[in-house]
Amino acid sequence: MTGLTTHVLDTARGQPAEGMAIDLYRIDGERREKLQTVTTNSDGRVDGGPILIGDAFVAGTYELVFHAGDYLRLHGAALAEPAFLDVVPIRFGIADITGHYHVPLLLSPYGYSTYRGS
Repeated sequence: MTGLTTHVLDTARGQPAEGMAIDLYRIDGERREKLQTVTTNSDGRVDGGPILIGDAFVAGTYELVFHAGDYLRLHGAALAEPAFLDVVPIRFGIADITGHYHVPLLLSPYGYSTYRGS
């Protein structure tokens, strides 16, 4: 499979992060172009397959912006104002357009991690 996918797990609750909004941007120098906004499903994934695929899947720099604070509040997390983690941007590069880039997010109210998944 080629394209870009993501998956969000709520490590504080021990389950997939359902209902999180994620913005996808293409970065070109100082220019930041919003490509789309998606929302995670009950499995913490995005319905419809890869969020970047086909002719849109080109080499370059991208950013996924996870709306973590909104998600955490929606699911009852008691967050300070401002929240320690509100919007989590992850900037990454796509070099091989024949490959699969999977960018998961493991999230709690006070920490997160990511990696290039499979």
